[in-house]
Amino acid sequence: MARDSRREAEKRGRWAEQLAAVYLMAKGYQILARRARTPLGELDLVCRKGSLIAIVEVKHRRDQTAGLHAVTPAGWSRIGRAADLWLARDKRDAYDLDRRFDLVLITSPLRIFHFKDHWRP
Repeated sequence: MARDSRREAEKRGRWAEQLAAVYLMAKGYQILARRARTPLGELDLVCRKGSLIAIVEVKHRRDQTAGLHAVTPAGWSRIGRAADLWLARDKRDAYDLDRRFDLVLITSPLRIFHFKDHWRP
């Protein structure tokens, strides 16, 4: 039973990440990586728009309040460390660009919220 609910959560997460990527591309962002894995953690989306790199965490929650609290300060710190490592390894000189940490929240009924610069290291 727990395995089935975990699979369903994984499926919803992948769907939310795909929807967020399409949404961000429509807003002019280039998707550099999806589910970028590092030894320090995974980055949902790494996007570029002009001279800006946006590290985007994607959450699917029942409402905006739950989504805004879905990532703890410790979680953002882990994401920040993973982003440092990913950007240092990236061959596109992304490490030298301006950087921002965003949250894309998808709620039910279907609404998409993009919180720019949601967290600062």
